[in-house]
Amino acid sequence: MIPLRDNIRSQSTPYVNIGIIVSCVFVFILQLTSRGEDMLMPWAFVPQALISPSAWADYGFGHIAFTAVSAMFMHGDFLHLGSNMLFLWVFGDNIEDRMGHIKYLLFYLLCGVAATLAHSVVTLFSNIPMVGASGAIAGVMGAYFVLCKQSSIRTLVPTIMIIPVIVEVPAILFIGMWFVLQLLYGLGMLGLGAGIAFWAHIGGAVAGYYLARRFGGGRKPKPPEPRVIDLRIIE
Repeated sequence: MIPLRDNIRSQSTPYVNIGIIVSCVFVFILQLTSRGEDMLMPWAFVPQALISPSAWADYGFGHIAFTAVSAMFMHGDFLHLGSNMLFLWVFGDNIEDRMGHIKYLLFYLLCGVAATLAHSVVTLFSNIPMVGASGAIAGVMGAYFVLCKQSSIRTLVPTIMIIPVIVEVPAILFIGMWFVLQLLYGLGMLGLGAGIAFWAHIGGAVAGYYLARRFGGGRKPKPPEPRVIDLRIIE
């Protein structure tokens, strides 16, 4: 399922959310234009560095901790970047609206770090570099489940006939199904090493769920627009 938009309009401009999206795109352009992967890969996060005495000696805790943040702004390819930024665009503005700009930025980074730690533990501190904003974005979705549960998500759903259909899906159902899929895929990927960091998604979503009320007790959202089931076929 591909989210297109929700039916709650923000009451403020999501400056931080837009800034994160612009930053991720800018960093991805740097990745594409850099001379060789070695130039930017030191800014990816390597879980093994957390328990490696040589990594601590060579780089120090400050650099290792920084890569846990810098890796959130790096992506592997266009699809990775595009899908992450779409989810952030759909879900992030309302969470920033509820939390305020500074709290939202802190919340986003905390969820990203929690996601990174969850991935590191489950993969037994793999030596495979980790990049991507999906763990932090999963935290945003966890918060959306708590703070905007009354909304619905306009969603593009591929059908059996490969003809996409647009439907309105309750936010609780959309995020609940998404989380169950992450859990199933995560269990299926245990012990396989490289691939999508499903446990980062799970860890980020759980962190977002529990941090949501601590960070998001501010502005009340606008009432959602009337939900209409739309079964248009996209030609």
